[in-house]
Amino acid sequence: MTLPISLRFRIFALLFLASCCFTPLTFATPEEEAQLGSLNKIDQQLELQRDWAKYRWEKAQNECYTHYWVSYCLSGARSDYRKAIDPISTQQIALHTEQRKIRESLKDQKDAEKIANRASPEKAAERAENKQKYEQKQKDAAQRAADLEQRRKDAPKRSQENKAGTQLD
Repeated sequence: MTLPISLRFRIFALLFLASCCFTPLTFATPEEEAQLGSLNKIDQQLELQRDWAKYRWEKAQNECYTHYWVSYCLSGARSDYRKAIDPISTQQIALHTEQRKIRESLKDQKDAEKIANRASPEKAAERAENKQKYEQKQKDAAQRAADLEQRRKDAPKRSQENKAGTQLD
């Protein structure tokens, strides 16, 4: 007995999500990233199924307007759409919950790595060196500003000296 593709996919997705829920939450990062990638592919498939259900619903709605009992036909079309969408929504909710857990775990691991990197002696030495370079640049800029101000103050005197030294007789 062969099951339709969408039913087989749903069964596989439910089994996969159930197996994911019972696994411990401490994975290695590459495993989590691979799992997140596979969950994203499943999410795309579910979105595609949702889009096809919406397409069929809109098509049925358009056909309903050719019938005499439009409201009755529209409610039937809406009912068929809900029957198609409800299992997809259930799967997507479980899938998004699992994706959130994995993303949170990945974020926690990256945050822990950042904290470890900040605490390392190499980074502390690099920060101290950068601070020292910054302070030196600030001192140099202040010295240049003071020199420029002194030159501006001395400008009239230098101007007089230049005029006195360049007179033609």
